[in-house]
Amino acid sequence: MNKHTKVAVLVAPLLAVFGYIASDYFIENDADKNKLVTLIPESSCEVLAGGCVLTSGDFKVNVFDKNGSTVVNSTFPLDEAVLFLVNEDNTATAYPLTQVQSNYYWQAQTPLRELANTSASYKLRLIASIKGGDYISEFETLL
Repeated sequence: MNKHTKVAVLVAPLLAVFGYIASDYFIENDADKNKLVTLIPESSCEVLAGGCVLTSGDFKVNVFDKNGSTVVNSTFPLDEAVLFLVNEDNTATAYPLTQVQSNYYWQAQTPLRELANTSASYKLRLIASIKGGDYISEFETLL
């Protein structure tokens, strides 16, 4: 074996390890950048009846009402979540959600049950944040 082959045999594993470490830093740095992703309802949303599933790839959020409290359950842990109720004039009222059992479950007291007596549907907006990425959705719920 000549000296060039020996150097190549010694340097190749080091380059592979350094490349692996450098790619990990690059991916981690890229994950911390702010992103805006739209969540799309899987089917018709019936929050009061127990289910409105919003999706974006592998990330899913279930929005439902439980005894006058609107609950958001996600497949990945959330940093924060805010639910907006939008009236006919397109004016939004914010309801910041608080963490319940873990950062997969969030809830807030909302007047959705009272609104069910006055209209057949209502517009909702949801903003869920995960590591600098914001997942947003605007959808109509059948009351």
